[in-house]
Formats: sequence, structure tokens, C-alpha cells
Amino acid sequence: MDHIKSGIEALQKQDLEGAAKHFNLAIEENPNDPVGYVNFGNLLMRMNELEKAERFFQRAIELDNKAATAYYGLGSMYYTGEMYEKAIQQLMEAVRLGLDEGDVHYLLGMSLQQTGQEKLALPYLQRAAELEDRDAAIVFQYGLALANAGEVDTAQKVLLDLLEWSPKHSDALYNVGVAYLYQQQFEKALAYMDKALEAQPDHEMAMHGKAQIELIMEQIENEE
Repeated sequence: MDHIKSGIEALQKQDLEGAAKHFNLAIEENPNDPVGYVNFGNLLMRMNELEKAERFFQRAIELDNKAATAYYGLGSMYYTGEMYEKAIQQLMEAVRLGLDEGDVHYLLGMSLQQTGQEKLALPYLQRAAELEDRDAAIVFQYGLALANAGEVDTAQKVLLDLLEWSPKHSDALYNVGVAYLYQQQFEKALAYMDKALEAQPDHEMAMHGKAQIELIMEQIENEE
């Protein structure tokens, strides 16, 4: 029996006990194979047993210092624990070893942002969005990073593309409205604030944005 495959299937079904059983058997059968330790580490992360997960990922790296998924597991664990500097170190190593997956680049970009390294974060978020172009959270964060970097027009395009297939994404709607406000296209800005509030009536930033735009439009009308 392929205990790794069976363990992953159990994990996907939320059968944590079954997954633990299979991963444990995989390690017993092949104690020098890092794959079993990586998967057990992933399971422990799912169970929020972060210290135990760390030991399993580190054991996998001891067995194979080129096990990219082990570095990714550690990086993901550190990100979850808000240890962003450590996360960056591990995720960078995973990328260096050739792990070209959306989640890896996304977590690396987000970790860099959390440590104030926005410019360094941007290419990783871009790559994540390229690899996961239908993941709304990833694409949105890429658009937001572009806006924060001053690339408002490009950010707006990314978010408008996102809204083509996720039209009720309230934060994307709000930020498109902000982009139109920045461009002094007040009617379009107001329309997107309204759309954001339709999607999420308690969106406080959209409420504030709408009020601000209405005030600006009223002032312009009075000046005329």
C-alpha cells in the first residue's frame, strides 16, 4: 500500500487520524525518506501543532537538504506563526531549489510585505498571480501590491480583470473605486463604491469612500 497517497487522501477528507496512521506507517517503512516527514509535518500544521511540525520538517531537511517541500512547509509554518523573517529564509530556499508553485511565491511575497520589503514582494506576488490566476485572494493581493507601489493603472487593470470572474469581490470593487478617485474620475469612483456596498453592505472603507466622493462632487458642483 502507498501510505503517502492514502494519507494525503485521508487528509483531504479531513480524516486526521487516518492520515496520521498512514504517514506514521510510511515513516516506519522508509525512515530515511523525507517525504513521510514532510507530510506528517503538514498534518501537524493542520492540527495547529506547530512545534511538532517544525521538528518533522527539520528532520526531512536533515535527510535531504534539497527537499524543497520541507523548506516550504517550514516557511508556511513560520508564516502562520507570524515569524516572517524566518518564513522568508525558508521560502527563499524553497524557491531557490526550484519549487515554482503559487502558494510558495504568495507566502514569500506576503512575508516580505509584512517586513516592510514591498518592492521585493512584488515580483513574487506577480508570479503567484500568474500561477494561480483564478485564486481571488492571490490576484487581489498582487493588485494591492501594485497600487501600494504607485502603479495605480496596472493595479486597476489587474483588479478589473479579477472582477470579470469574481464580480462580488467587495475589496476589489472598493480599490477600483479608489483608483478612479485617484484619477479624478469621480462618477466612476462613486459607482464602484456603490458596487462594493452592494456586495458587502457593512464595508466601512467603502462607506467612507462614498461619503468622501460625494463631498468632493458637491464641492465641485458648488464651485461651478
